[in-house]
Amino acid sequence: MSLAVLPLPILVIIIIIALYLFNSIKILRDYERAVIFRLGRALPVPKGPGVTLVFRPFDQMVRISLRQEVLEVPPQDVITRDNVTIKVNAVVTLYVLDPNLAAIKVANYVYQTSQFAQTTLRSVLGEVELDELLSHRDKLNLKIQTIIDQRTEPFGVKVTSVEVKQVDLPEQMLRAMAKQAEAEREKRSKIIHAEGEFNAAQKLVDAAALLATQPMTLQLRYLQTLSEIGVEKNTTIVFPLPLELLSLLNKVGEAAAKPAERL
Repeated sequence: MSLAVLPLPILVIIIIIALYLFNSIKILRDYERAVIFRLGRALPVPKGPGVTLVFRPFDQMVRISLRQEVLEVPPQDVITRDNVTIKVNAVVTLYVLDPNLAAIKVANYVYQTSQFAQTTLRSVLGEVELDELLSHRDKLNLKIQTIIDQRTEPFGVKVTSVEVKQVDLPEQMLRAMAKQAEAEREKRSKIIHAEGEFNAAQKLVDAAALLATQPMTLQLRYLQTLSEIGVEKNTTIVFPLPLELLSLLNKVGEAAAKPAERL
């Protein structure tokens, strides 16, 4: 029997049923899951991916994405333990671990995770000093991520990472840190200069001890200095005085002083 010979009411019913079945077909992408509420009760296993039948009005479907989502935490005013007021924002990476819990336990899991991240960021960073915040950021990121993950676990959301994105310091604190850095660089410069002077003095002492073993080496050093002055075309003339002559003059002076003491 063809459709053309069917009675009109039966034909209308068949068309309505066909349209209803066609409208019940839902296609879910590979990263999507469908939580089906049948007569108000959620089915224990989410549907998808692929083709899923949703028989309205008995069934209602909520699509849940399993892809990772990046949530930016707006800047928060934080007072550190050493009473420094700063503005801090962060980035939270999360994904849905259990679609049923994400659809049933909370109205909006992204918004709730954002609120948890804001309060946790203020409470954790308020317990540390500014130097610790700037130098141990990885440890603080891990601590914040652990706390948020524990709070989002009951509604099926997994927080994989939390990164403190930017720390805005007051202008007075920036100037103070600049002065501190400048003083630290000056301190290192003075220490390096003092170490250089010490090493130079030590080498001079070693050289003097070596020259004292051979008196003629000092005369050779005088001659070498004269040759260096001559290369530079200097008009100053230097006459080195032999050390032996100085020793002879000292002996003559001592010999002349002895008769005078006897008198």
